[in-house]
Amino acid sequence: MKLPELPDSFTDTRDTLQRIAVHVVARAREQATGRFGLRVTSGGFGTPTFGDDVRRVRLSRGLLVVETAGPERAVTRARAIDGSSLAELAAFAEVDLAADLDVGHDTPPVGDADEPLAIDVRAARALSGWYTVVGEALDAFVAARPDAASSAIQLWPEHFDVAIDAAFDLSAADERRVNLGGSPGDGFHATPYLYVGPWTEDRPGDDGFWNAPFGAVLGYDELRAADDPVDAAAAFLIGGFDRLARTAA
Repeated sequence: MKLPELPDSFTDTRDTLQRIAVHVVARAREQATGRFGLRVTSGGFGTPTFGDDVRRVRLSRGLLVVETAGPERAVTRARAIDGSSLAELAAFAEVDLAADLDVGHDTPPVGDADEPLAIDVRAARALSGWYTVVGEALDAFVAARPDAASSAIQLWPEHFDVAIDAAFDLSAADERRVNLGGSPGDGFHATPYLYVGPWTEDRPGDDGFWNAPFGAVLGYDELRAADDPVDAAAAFLIGGFDRLARTAA
């Protein structure tokens, strides 16, 4: 798949969808299980299944979707996000907005829960496409480096990124590890980017590769120019990991 040009509405839509990701989608899982990590899903992102009714809450482009698989029959419900308030979406997903929630130091506030939300479905589609590329690239990394003791691929609502951590030196007592993933953009980098973030101060090889305070990044426009963004993304992640692994050889 080719990555599209990002519409001007991308940042506003991303920020609105992150607010929903935290206070509706992640809350749904956290209130039932104590866990808030999310997954890349068809059309966007959502929870793993949880609870006695095998529930899943997810976003699919411009829709909030709630799926259950009770003892009698499976049921799917969907509601348009644009024009709905956060309170209405929370009620639809049976989420308590008044309950305490902390997904990290960058947890966005609930804000005005009764204000109607506005999103651009084109921007939501671009965000979904980005997460798909990152998820497939991380799958390719795990397949290429099976001995890296990689964590589960998760979408973390605090930073809205899709990531894993992997060990580049299993012989070390503390297992020297590196974060590998993709952000949809933040205060550091306005548009989506991939990253390689070692937990240590290791920055081996070409200094030009390590172009960020926390490690290395590859921007959205560079991946848009690639014939196959997934292959290019996987090559960047694997290449960064291998630089680190060579220091432990």
